[in-house]
Amino acid sequence: MIAIIDYGMGNLHSVSKAVERLGYEAIVTADPETIVEAEGAILPGVGAFGDAVQNLRNTKLDDVVKFYAESGKPLLGICLGMQLLFGESEEYGRNEGLNLLPGRVIRFNGSYKIPHMGWNKLQFRQTESPLLRGLEEGHVYFVHSFHAKPEQASDLLATTDYNGDVTAIVGRNNVYGMQFHPEKSGELGMQLLDNFLALTGSPKIAANVS
Repeated sequence: MIAIIDYGMGNLHSVSKAVERLGYEAIVTADPETIVEAEGAILPGVGAFGDAVQNLRNTKLDDVVKFYAESGKPLLGICLGMQLLFGESEEYGRNEGLNLLPGRVIRFNGSYKIPHMGWNKLQFRQTESPLLRGLEEGHVYFVHSFHAKPEQASDLLATTDYNGDVTAIVGRNNVYGMQFHPEKSGELGMQLLDNFLALTGSPKIAANVS
């Protein structure tokens, strides 16, 4: 079973349906015990970093996510959920993140269009990562005004070009993140999500092809 963590800020329904389409059981939940017992967990997110952190703290799900990551079971952050994995963000002042990955989240700064919105091609940086196994570089869909800057190059699995390299996929041990929404990113996005789900060892049920 895959837990979609509900802390009040996320496109939970679309993520849950994507997991089910790939043949896995998904549950949208804020219950700590259910999350901890899941074979895999996904932390989605849409909105402001500071609001998201406050919601996590108010519900004490910040400690649950950290505990889950320490358990060694696969955890995936999506969009804002990926940014929350880092140490801090400068969005509307300094806000401390979950600090599961060293690095910070900064605003795009330049004369180009912000937010970064549209289809951009991924460039794989760590092709040996199980998240990228069997896949070819292709386009996924981004919508964001802030981007992550990992401290460790080894945590950077894929980038995209938007007036320079922009972090697209990160990973360290059992903790992964995607800046884009894989469930809205066509075939490649679903393949990436499927690779993550395969890491969980969760049993597959019949895929929902409707």
